[in-house]
Amino acid sequence: MEQGERAAIFTYSGHDDLTYPAGHPFRPERAGMFMEILGKEGLLDEPWLDLVQAEPASWEEMGRFHERAYLEALERVGRGEFDVEMLGCGLGSEDCPAFRGLFDLARLSAGASLQGARRLARGEARFAFNPIGGFHHSGPANAEGFCYVNDVVLACGELAEAGRRVACLDLDVHHGNGTESAFLSDPRVLTVSTHQGEGTLYPWSGEVEVLGEGPGLGYNANVPLPPGADDAAFARAFSGVVDPLLAAWKPDIVVLEIGMDVLARDPLANLRMTNNGIADAVGRIRDLGAPVLALGGGGYSPADTARGWALAWSVLCGEEAHDEFAGLVGGVFLGSSERAGGMRDMRAFASGPEREALDAEVDRVIAFHREHLFPIHGIG
Repeated sequence: MEQGERAAIFTYSGHDDLTYPAGHPFRPERAGMFMEILGKEGLLDEPWLDLVQAEPASWEEMGRFHERAYLEALERVGRGEFDVEMLGCGLGSEDCPAFRGLFDLARLSAGASLQGARRLARGEARFAFNPIGGFHHSGPANAEGFCYVNDVVLACGELAEAGRRVACLDLDVHHGNGTESAFLSDPRVLTVSTHQGEGTLYPWSGEVEVLGEGPGLGYNANVPLPPGADDAAFARAFSGVVDPLLAAWKPDIVVLEIGMDVLARDPLANLRMTNNGIADAVGRIRDLGAPVLALGGGGYSPADTARGWALAWSVLCGEEAHDEFAGLVGGVFLGSSERAGGMRDMRAFASGPEREALDAEVDRVIAFHREHLFPIHGIG
């Protein structure tokens, strides 16, 4: 961290009982694992780091995006009440089960993201991380994809209302459909989603052709990746689309969803990335110079997710060790001897015909944006 800069991580101490039902893929407990890794690496003892207790979002704050009747249904579910009509808004489904404490968890997550947005807007921190955040699928009146209250939309909306130029960059393997819908006609927020290709994974959206509507035309970019995409394919897409867009947009603040379900070992998706791919992208985002609000998002291999977040956070704050073995022998095998350097996975890239096929698909996406999106932003 540079002299005078601060960073914040939002914690949920005292709320360890707030979790999804046993057997559900989404495990908020990943946040505790992430904090444990940071502690072992000495990254919680930095004088520039604030550990901030998450505070629940108010009804008024959540109501800036979500309908009152839906929030009332969430509150009832959180008290243990349920009726069949709630299925109509996605509650009680396999993806979004009804369980006690649900409303409290959703409010805390949304509140932490709003707290982070305000800290950045006030200049009180350059980086902030809400590990139990990034619920980018839920809509104004529905839950879906493990998401109940869309803290991503709330945080971006808060910043846009404060007059900030916002870039919402979603690196989760699943397309951020709720966020896209919220800002499709809004030129104040540039939404960019890299994800496993449309038609191959929930939520079956994220088509490259969707560039926004009306005054928001040109302020939405989808970067679908083919199944099997590795770090090299991701880096090719990132440098071909995301880098030039962010450079042209010049955001005041970046809201970054760093879902670790892009990792090869994730059980719910089909990419073959390592945590190096995300860490490299985070480093490029840091180099933009804008404050960053990071949100946890997906990741259903809990240990890998926690390690990926710890590595991303260390890179974001400029605290990763750069020893000669980083990226070759990961901490998962030998343990980390120097800060976060040992947390990098071993890279594995496709080759031959598979490499050519991956590159061709990524180049198709890049070519589309160069033709249709870049001219709107004056990118040559």
